[in-house]
Amino acid sequence: MTDQLSRVFAALADPTRRDMVARLSEGDHTVNDLAAPYDVSLQAVSKHLKVLEDAGLVTRTREAQRRPVHLEAEVFDLMTKWIERYRQQAEERFARLDAVLARMQDDDNPSYTEKEGTAS
Repeated sequence: MTDQLSRVFAALADPTRRDMVARLSEGDHTVNDLAAPYDVSLQAVSKHLKVLEDAGLVTRTREAQRRPVHLEAEVFDLMTKWIERYRQQAEERFARLDAVLARMQDDDNPSYTEKEGTAS
């Protein structure tokens, strides 16, 4: 798991980290802010942040005594491009399947022309 995309998906596999990312999408937070809703130690929260940081999803900066955690939103572009490629392929397959099903339905239900009274 050395490529960035794999690290990003692995980091987001954990619900606590996904929740942290969701909260960081609203703005920067300190580790204490991020830890507040969880019944875990600051050390556990720091470990979660380290995984997110290693994946490139967050960075930590220093502002005087504060060390805010910042979401690196451009990493989501990498994920979006990967997902979009497979979404387009799936849509193309569904469109082909729709066409096949429509032809099958036409074969099962021949239409009659009113003028001639025959199947078309």
